[in-house]
Amino acid sequence: MNLHYMNIANGVDKVMYTMTDQKQWKGRIDSTTNTSSFRLHQKVKRIPINDVSASDSPQAGIVGFICDEGVRRNQGRVGAANGPKALRESLASLPWSFDDELQIADVGNILCLNHALEEAQRELGEIVEVLRKKKMKCIVLGGGHETLYGHYLGVRAALQSDAKIGIINIDAHFDLRSYDEQPSSGTMFRQILEQDSNVDYFVLGIQRYGNTKELFDKAHELNVKYVLEENLTVDNKPQLINDLQQFMDGHDYILLTLCMDVLNAAVAPGVSAPSPFGLEPTFVRTIIQQVTSHPNTHSFDICEVNPLLDENGRTVKLGAYFVYEALNNLLRGNG
Repeated sequence: MNLHYMNIANGVDKVMYTMTDQKQWKGRIDSTTNTSSFRLHQKVKRIPINDVSASDSPQAGIVGFICDEGVRRNQGRVGAANGPKALRESLASLPWSFDDELQIADVGNILCLNHALEEAQRELGEIVEVLRKKKMKCIVLGGGHETLYGHYLGVRAALQSDAKIGIINIDAHFDLRSYDEQPSSGTMFRQILEQDSNVDYFVLGIQRYGNTKELFDKAHELNVKYVLEENLTVDNKPQLINDLQQFMDGHDYILLTLCMDVLNAAVAPGVSAPSPFGLEPTFVRTIIQQVTSHPNTHSFDICEVNPLLDENGRTVKLGAYFVYEALNNLLRGNG
């Protein structure tokens, strides 16, 4: 991989690769010797992507995507580029609950400059590809939901061309808009489905009031499987679990993506497009637990955490808990 330490071959004017500031991985210390008292900031190691060795790889890699150019293009409220930093700082003091021999690497960030979204997505894909080829679980901290396209590019590049990818999206929106003029945070899934015949898309949490009839029609045209927010109820939970299981079992690789605007605005105000009828955290947690526990799930991204619009850090903290939930299950799964 031809990444330079502080910038990428495409040029510093478009995309930059940076290592995470150590200050983002700081927090309370209860002990410096008793690992059962450790917190994440005492165990996560910052390792440049080129230095992650094939013979002694960590079990999971975290990468940030500092970008909300896709949100800007989609006429949303920008600020999600600040998400990776805020999520790391919130994750830092959570307790280390894994075996001592497990290792999590923070491999840095892709920073989108001068509106170069497409270049940034490709470079994110290169990092995801490296992590997956080294059999590492992958956590991507967005960024706007355009993060997902870079995540997908890396997963596809790490797999055989005929491998069947199942994308599970927890989201209030289909993100199936036209990309004829330019890609945005509202186009990724249409891009993928029209460019890759070996991908299927299952989205949970769709809002009737957040998607036009045209988008529902496009979802049907592209054979998108979806569940409306209003149907994600306790009574329907057994059916949902069964549907998710069947979908995951039918694919070689499962990619999970979470857009935080799927949550009720009362618990997640810091997003580009708040949802008054959004989901409750416990329901989202249940979906994350099931999906990241499946042996074919190896990567997860979280998007649309906007600290600039957050109230008392509620969205950031909730997002960090979701990331930790995903990590917990991914690291207990298969390779």
